[in-house]
Amino acid sequence: MSQQTREQWGSRTGFLMAAIGSAIGLGNIWRFPAEAYKNGGGAFLLPYLVALLTAGLPLLILEYSVGRKYRKSPPVAFRQISKPASVIGWWQVAICFVIASYYAVIVAWALRYAGFSFGKDWGKDPETFFSADFLHAGSEPGLPTSWVGGVFWPLLAVWLVVLLILALGVRRGIERSNQVFIPLLVVFFVVLVIRAVTLDGAAEGLDALFSPDWGALTDGSVWVAAYGQIFFSLSIGFGIMVTYASYLGRRSDLTGSALVAGFANSSFEILAGIGVFATLGFMAQANGVAVGEVVTDGVGLAFIAFPAVISQMPMGGLFGFLFFASLAIAGITSLVSIVQVIISAVQDRTGMRRLPAVWGVGGLVAVVSLLLFPTDAGLALLDSADHFINQYGIALAALVFLVVMGWVLRRLPAFQAHADETSAIRLGLWWRVCLGVVTPLVLGWMMVDSLRAEFDENYGGYPTSFLAWAGWGIAGGALVVGVLIALVPWRTAPRAEREEVR
Repeated sequence: MSQQTREQWGSRTGFLMAAIGSAIGLGNIWRFPAEAYKNGGGAFLLPYLVALLTAGLPLLILEYSVGRKYRKSPPVAFRQISKPASVIGWWQVAICFVIASYYAVIVAWALRYAGFSFGKDWGKDPETFFSADFLHAGSEPGLPTSWVGGVFWPLLAVWLVVLLILALGVRRGIERSNQVFIPLLVVFFVVLVIRAVTLDGAAEGLDALFSPDWGALTDGSVWVAAYGQIFFSLSIGFGIMVTYASYLGRRSDLTGSALVAGFANSSFEILAGIGVFATLGFMAQANGVAVGEVVTDGVGLAFIAFPAVISQMPMGGLFGFLFFASLAIAGITSLVSIVQVIISAVQDRTGMRRLPAVWGVGGLVAVVSLLLFPTDAGLALLDSADHFINQYGIALAALVFLVVMGWVLRRLPAFQAHADETSAIRLGLWWRVCLGVVTPLVLGWMMVDSLRAEFDENYGGYPTSFLAWAGWGIAGGALVVGVLIALVPWRTAPRAEREEVR
């Protein structure tokens, strides 16, 4: 296998912009506000902060340490630690393949809705417009039977932009695009929030979000929700931060970088919460109902509730454009990081150069995305795949990773020493306790709690036959693919492995 010079970030700021761009995604805007509201309002910020300090930041630092130490993608980095551990890396690559294929279509929806906002094309019934007129969703979940041109073309445009950014490389493509997109995203969202808090009813919305219910802190599910939100919002657990850190210089400050990225991500989530609930407060007042009756999250918030608000508010077209443009920008920066994991792994495994890897491997992900999701079956398939790959892909892979590193191989002290070599803030015993005990226990409980819910009731009310292949099959398939790729023999051992870098 040929050895290529490892690309590097142009600056620490460039790396931080890319890391923040990866972390700030769709979930920050449409998941955090609803999670906070449902789990104690302002009181939720306490378990949220505890989760950030005991799970999010420690795991982020660990992934930075693995990436910079071995300067490889997850499969090769984990293989250099222990050959069987490469299964975890390839499992994460397969997870990224699945996520990238459906994540791109949500970005495409956001692009179309940015245009729809000016004419308020969804009319008086945003829900029917979204599912029937725009997506042409089938009445029953199943295999695709027809393509939807209104989704296909913007999705193709999204993939061309993402692949072009990746083709330009780490420094000229990923770094520079994030240096443009992240400031633009912040400007857009600040303007959006300023407009939202000046709406009639905004105060009631913010009061609903931030009024603390301290009694909720005695409920274990609230703490699980806080850890889940931190975990899924920081881009940890599926190889992104290992990959991004592999392009760092040898003297980079890992702990400081993790603190900046982690708190920047959380600050944006709180900003998103203010914007979303100020807007929902306006909607509740306009319709003469309580704020709780209009609260939703995910696709329902973005493409059904918000269009209804935009139709009623002054200057709604501009507000809608800013909101959906923000969704699209946040989605693209995250999508770039997800696909980069796949490309980097293939490059490290085969010695393939960047351009063939981007247009060949990245193009394959794009083709799968274009075949499956701009169809009448796309919405149900996306919903099921997203739920199962998050719960039984990302979270489970992270749990296995921590158990292997902390309990089986006992490598946490070595990675702590590696991070401390160049970091202004040194790690202590708390870091090893969090990664070796706290985070695995929380992730394990999340698995148990989630499985219990699956067996009580089919997710989304979907038929068991559909979930068997579009849910469990996709999550299980990612693991199987990871194992099979890891079993393929290496023709030439990676140079770092031959030299036994430790």
